[in-house]
Amino acid sequence: MLKVITINNVVQYSKKRINSEKVTLENFISTDNILQNKLGITQASNLPPNGQAMPLYEQEDILIANIRPYLKKIWFANKSGGCSSDVLVLEAKSGYFPKYVYYNLFKDDFFDHVMKGSKGTKMPRGDKNQILDFLIPDFEFSIQQKIAKVLSDLDAKIELNNKINAELEAMAKTLYDYWFVQFDFPDANGKPYKTSGGKMVWNAELKREIPEGWESGVLSDIANITMGQSPPGESYNEEGDGMIFYQGCTDFGNRYPTIRKFTTSPTRFAKQADILLSVRAPVGTLNISKEDCCIGRGLACMNSKNNAITYLFGVMVNLKQTFDRRNASGTTFGSITKDDLFSLPVIIPNEKTVRAFQNLVFPSFEKQNKIELENIELASLRDWLLPMLMNGQVSVGNVAEELGMVAEESARYGK
Repeated sequence: MLKVITINNVVQYSKKRINSEKVTLENFISTDNILQNKLGITQASNLPPNGQAMPLYEQEDILIANIRPYLKKIWFANKSGGCSSDVLVLEAKSGYFPKYVYYNLFKDDFFDHVMKGSKGTKMPRGDKNQILDFLIPDFEFSIQQKIAKVLSDLDAKIELNNKINAELEAMAKTLYDYWFVQFDFPDANGKPYKTSGGKMVWNAELKREIPEGWESGVLSDIANITMGQSPPGESYNEEGDGMIFYQGCTDFGNRYPTIRKFTTSPTRFAKQADILLSVRAPVGTLNISKEDCCIGRGLACMNSKNNAITYLFGVMVNLKQTFDRRNASGTTFGSITKDDLFSLPVIIPNEKTVRAFQNLVFPSFEKQNKIELENIELASLRDWLLPMLMNGQVSVGNVAEELGMVAEESARYGK
């Protein structure tokens, strides 16, 4: 019979503190920069005031955002730093392998447990005492290590894929900036246009010089845009009845949203491969639709009017930077209206330049899509294996052998 134990016997809340003066953007963790749906962290965009003490986390601690637990924000620390008071820092006790404990708390069952004890409606918070009542299997230490290794190998492959995609995204952004911000796209001789003396003309609408033959316009000139509209609340379900439904960016992932809700009364639609844009705080967050779906009022979708998705995506990434700067300066966008979105000013290059950019960048854009689809499959396998390993339904040894190729590839990269 499987032996279980409450995590009260397995972990403890860290009481260690650190002065905020020792914390940087690289190691500060708040509920804002722990990614939802168990996708890890991103770099913080701002720091707390200097001179105040805050919780300290250390390598191999488990960090969980305790506001709106249903967002499933959890991270296994691979460094030390400071975090906001709304982030719980859990330390594994002696006799328990930290990564094994982390994977038990990674399960949806854990977040369901936290929500059952949460307090508040608009911004529910988990109850710190009730959280410690969660049950996990009490395996021998060596078994804990083996289970954690199987799941870690899958996560290592996902992390490697994420690094590849991040590099591809950075290359695409650099190329977009070089061509459409600095105006050094290749001229007729293959040389940088502006740097090589290409003719620039003053544009009164944009209040700046742009390449000759280019125009100013608005976002709706280059994109077919649909604003979301929420179906009746009673049509929502999580049983797969009806059409896939995304209300806002809550379910956004690195590139594709996570399917969680459906609606039997869809109203506004996004097509497969459309760009999805958050139009409510945080405005500007982007994803791509993996399939036809219904979008709620927190989203808009768009596709390119001239079949140049990579250029349109570059425009939206560039606009997101503008929104992020406004948010960082304290001018937070609560939402963006249809009129404001449609009329966002953009530069409209000549067709030849747009087509050249599309032809150059599209292969890597498609590679990013393919890699992200592989990550979805790997994450699905991990999430299927996790409860099976924890309740003893599958053998750790058999699974490790089946996943040998993944483990070998991960080891090659020092994971």
